[in-house]
Amino acid sequence: QVQLVESGGGLVQPGESLRLSCTYHTSFSAAIVGWYRRAPGKEREFVGGISPDGVPRYVDSVKGRFTISRDNAKNTVSLQMNNLKPEDTAVYYCASKTSWGQGTQVTVST
Repeated sequence: QVQLVESGGGLVQPGESLRLSCTYHTSFSAAIVGWYRRAPGKEREFVGGISPDGVPRYVDSVKGRFTISRDNAKNTVSLQMNNLKPEDTAVYYCASKTSWGQGTQVTVST
């Protein structure tokens, strides 16, 4: 059973923006939802997360550029990514409790 589904990835140029969405099963409505990414050749890393009541937190490398928001009525968590850099290139995943989405590719390149 698919519990979390990401969408919105793509190819953009440096400085551009993308918005990722994570649609989650209602069983995660009272849980923290996190965003993670795995860059080529690197370990998966935490990007940020949001509490059930909408309080976000971020890793230092994306603060001021990424914004996480949540709509519990629609069972979605969004990751707005601005001023993207080549080093943001990765597969982005949302996760909650012990469940993970399938990931969506973000490529930042000229």
